[in-house]
Amino acid sequence: MLFPPLQTRTHLHHRKVHYDGYLRSDGLWDIEARMTDTRSYAIDAPGRPTLEAGVPIHDMLIRATVDDAMTVKEISAVMQSRPFDECLQGEAPMQKMIGATMGPGWRQAIEKALGGIEGCAHLRELLFNMATAAYQTIPVYRAHHAKLPNISPSAGGKPPHHLGKCVAWDFNGPVVLRNYPAFAGWKQLPSAGKPPAD
Repeated sequence: MLFPPLQTRTHLHHRKVHYDGYLRSDGLWDIEARMTDTRSYAIDAPGRPTLEAGVPIHDMLIRATVDDAMTVKEISAVMQSRPFDECLQGEAPMQKMIGATMGPGWRQAIEKALGGIEGCAHLRELLFNMATAAYQTIPVYRAHHAKLPNISPSAGGKPPHHLGKCVAWDFNGPVVLRNYPAFAGWKQLPSAGKPPAD
């Protein structure tokens, strides 16, 4: 399906973001992310040579090594291209993400460790979606490898984290009914000690 008809236009900017997931021989998982930005025109900026059209202004990579619970065990970041040499100061603070888990609270952990001038805005952007890439890599492969359904209920009688987070995974929708019938129509129970809402 195509977009509506276009006006005459000039292509100026291209951003490419790429994620890959790997199973390592030691049983851990590598989740890698790369982002590049290029322009269709030359860029002049104070204190640096002219950047010719098509040469990346940003070329940034992150590798996070995680365990089965998607907890970060190792992390590294490399800025192959960046607009300023000072940007390199954003690589070392990434170590603060060791111990964080790619699941509920992941974005808050990133903002707490790397928000504002504590880190690089572009590396933060890449980190946000690494959790999705990890989910697509780890539990999906484990289910496939075990020849189980692609998805399975989480422990403790609670629905998996992704249910109720998008239109397809609506608790009252057909996808949840087909794949997680135990959670069809599920509603969060009141916390212990709190009276149920009227």
